[in-house]
Amino acid sequence: MMKNRWLIALSAIAIHLSIGGVYAYSVYKLPIVESMGWSATEVTIAFTIMMALGGTSSAIFGKFVEKNGPRKSALLAATLFGLGQAGSGLAIQMDSVVLYWLTYGVLSGVGMGIGYISPVSTLIKWFPDRRGLATGMAVLGFGAGALLTAPVAASLMESVGISTTYYILGVGYFILMFLGASYIAPPPANYMPEGMKQAVDTGKKEVKKDLRQVTAKEAVKTKHFWMLWSMKLINTSAGVMMISVASPMSQEVIGLSVAAAATLVGIMGLFNGGGRIAWAAASDYLGRPNVYIIFFVIQIVAFITLPKTESVILFQILILLVVSCYGGGFSNLPAFAGDLFGTKEVGAIHGYLLTTWSLGGVCGPLLVNAILGSTGSYIPVFYTFFGLITVAFIISILLKMDIKKMQRKLQQDNVKSPLKQTS
Repeated sequence: MMKNRWLIALSAIAIHLSIGGVYAYSVYKLPIVESMGWSATEVTIAFTIMMALGGTSSAIFGKFVEKNGPRKSALLAATLFGLGQAGSGLAIQMDSVVLYWLTYGVLSGVGMGIGYISPVSTLIKWFPDRRGLATGMAVLGFGAGALLTAPVAASLMESVGISTTYYILGVGYFILMFLGASYIAPPPANYMPEGMKQAVDTGKKEVKKDLRQVTAKEAVKTKHFWMLWSMKLINTSAGVMMISVASPMSQEVIGLSVAAAATLVGIMGLFNGGGRIAWAAASDYLGRPNVYIIFFVIQIVAFITLPKTESVILFQILILLVVSCYGGGFSNLPAFAGDLFGTKEVGAIHGYLLTTWSLGGVCGPLLVNAILGSTGSYIPVFYTFFGLITVAFIISILLKMDIKKMQRKLQQDNVKSPLKQTS
């Protein structure tokens, strides 16, 4: 019996909603410091380990996902992530910060990385007509996970304590991810939804062919891979930088109150999540290369305007646009990888590209702190990122030109090949 592709998408969202709960980590930080007597640095190390492993494990286990399929991979992710979260409760109960690093940091980090890529390549295959929308839905789930986890975790900690909260959420995450993993499966070979099939048969729609069909090992040897990797690294670094310093930066540069800055941070979460689905859906019509170009044009304007504007409203709008481009970069990445390298091993290729997630998560905050420490001002930060985004913009233009060149060559080869067969 043919599975429903929208239920496949819902299964992917269930997995991403669960692992996205990690972005609510700030809710745990203060209660753990106050109740356990651990230092803020010790508590933060667990989150740092987890985020570093999120991107690297996506790359390491990409081949595993392709070989074993989305169901087994998602079940492994559910087991590791659920154990990591529940194990954190045991670490709190035993007053062991090292065990906390191993459970919340290592187990949850590896589970998150595998869980992130497990459903994405499958969704691309189920939605050949709407690749961007499909991956955007899943990645939106990841962005929205913190919105659900934060209030639930805060309420549970007040009523049952920190360790029991981790036990409850660990079990809850496992069940939700297990249910998602149980339904998810790849479509039949050369699958097309009925509406798309009719449109193709009647000549109303032409099937857009991927630029090539290659393995992950072959993909990393192409310049297109490294161009996309560089664009994603810069986009991620800029977004993480903005997220990490938005509150103090907006207070210092434009004079927002503490309350107004806190409100801005909350709205940023909506733009991060909303940008994932909106930009991904738009890419199905505008094309992935064009969407990335738009990202960099927006950010070039933002970073050159931010140090000069005196408008509180404009300052906040520009920050929110940068954050939406950050979210959109994640949701468009797997679809763009599919366009460039085909669906043969897109899960593994996506995993390799997600090393920018870990690297950008470190580079962005480090760069802003280094500049702030040496100059005492956020203004040079804007100009630094203006330069970096300009580099990414140039790469995106060159990539688009190269894609068009390859597409023209493919069309010419297709025209010539029938002639060869008849001669």
